Amino acid sequence: MIDSYLWGNVERISPEAPVPVVAVTKKEMRPGGAANVAFNIRAMGARPVLCTVIGKDANAGTFVQIMKKFNMPVNGIYKSRECSTTVKTRVIGNNHQLVRVDEEECTGLSDAETAAFISFIKKIISAEQPQVIIFEDYDKGVLNKKVIHAVIEIARRKKIPVAVDPKKKNFLFYKNVSLFKPNLKELRDGLKADLEKVDKKIISRHIKPFRKKQGIGMLMVTLSESGIYFSSNGQDEIIPAHIRNVSDVSGAGDTVISVAALCVALGLSPFITASLANLAGGQVCEKVGVVPVDKKQLLAEAVRSRLI
Repeated sequence: MIDSYLWGNVERISPEAPVPVVAVTKKEMRPGGAANVAFNIRAMGARPVLCTVIGKDANAGTFVQIMKKFNMPVNGIYKSRECSTTVKTRVIGNNHQLVRVDEEECTGLSDAETAAFISFIKKIISAEQPQVIIFEDYDKGVLNKKVIHAVIEIARRKKIPVAVDPKKKNFLFYKNVSLFKPNLKELRDGLKADLEKVDKKIISRHIKPFRKKQGIGMLMVTLSESGIYFSSNGQDEIIPAHIRNVSDVSGAGDTVISVAALCVALGLSPFITASLANLAGGQVCEKVGVVPVDKKQLLAEAVRSRLI
């Protein structure tokens, strides 16, 4: 999807309605959604290939232009006559987000387009030989049960680790994956569990049987200001968040799954994986808008924290 921004200054209230008037000073378009995950991966120094569906509309052309502008590969982008290209426009006045306007249709892929998309992904995987596959699920209709199962099966045969950032609708479809990363709300909704407060014992009680049933290697739960919980091979721990001047939490989950997936691809320990992802997610919250992780800043903080 496209993340569109209108930046400006607010100096008065509209006479038409009790809303601020934003005098726009800058317009900007960035890769959004799963494309932001790809953008984060590229920022870390790896080469992402985005496999996604966009429409055959004006916004689709804009999306491809944005990808090319940032030197991102476009060979994995599938264009559909049945879908529209999602655009999220954020209006930011005096460095504070005032409103978001979404343009999208979430009808999902037809059976024919599902089959065509799976075939398309198989060709990309064969050509690119990825070291990790990430499912960035935004519940916009691209990922469905057939796509999920087919890609996981391909990954299993080729021994490619799989990382998942899930949403409620497909929560239980992700089985036999290396990394599963919901946030606390997604975990609560997906398991229909009472997880209103952050408590390690309560989270562990729900996580352990779920991990075993789903065949999940490492389960990591983002806890906002409380940090990150992870469970893997007999380890379960909450890593506290670092003190931050939080400006905008948009895109933090994208950064967390990006860094964590790269750690999985490199075979790093669950503790280091969760710790680095925790640092990266916190750092992007200090910046306004959806922005990728800064590799040098992450490295510097990881050294100060004695993680590496």
